Amino acid sequence: MSELGPTGSLRRLGLFGGSFDPVHVGHLLAARAAIEELGLDRLFFIPAAQSPFKAGQPPVAPPAERLRLLRLALAGQTDCLVDDSEIRRGGISYTVETLREYARRYPGAELFYLVGADHVPTLPRWREAEEVARRARFVALMRPGQPAPVFPPPFQGVSLTGFPVGVSSSQIRERVRTGRPIEGLVPPPVAEAIHRARLYL
Repeated sequence: MSELGPTGSLRRLGLFGGSFDPVHVGHLLAARAAIEELGLDRLFFIPAAQSPFKAGQPPVAPPAERLRLLRLALAGQTDCLVDDSEIRRGGISYTVETLREYARRYPGAELFYLVGADHVPTLPRWREAEEVARRARFVALMRPGQPAPVFPPPFQGVSLTGFPVGVSSSQIRERVRTGRPIEGLVPPPVAEAIHRARLYL
């Protein structure tokens, strides 16, 4: 892992996996709500090398660019860190492998895994689902007007109440492709970096 800091006093950890292609204000507001509502000591953004649910649709931006945008978005936030372990591991990114790694690095810490509410019904189909359910509590990220999901057994979880935002990475990519502004949807340094690198065109 990288940028993960000391392990001694961290007891409640949030893990936020995703493609982050690109990171946007909805991700950042969800992270802030999770930290505040769950009393997290740290929240780790964990960009996937390749989502198992998007096997035919690899991330548009290269891993190095997605990492750079995340670091720009999180600059100065001491309670949010970037973990590039799934990208370094390569291949399909499976949550069970990441949870095992965190259990080794932070023995005794309680792990909270953030997931979009629309993904909650799919949890029993995740690789080694029973172990995943045992290793972490799940945290559903809501979109505006979306009902709170019911977590399928054996998964346990909660739904965040704060800051639901109806913005997606695919919308931002489409806006860039069609020449529409993305300011306000991503942090200013991220918007500037996307334009300078001519990403998503």
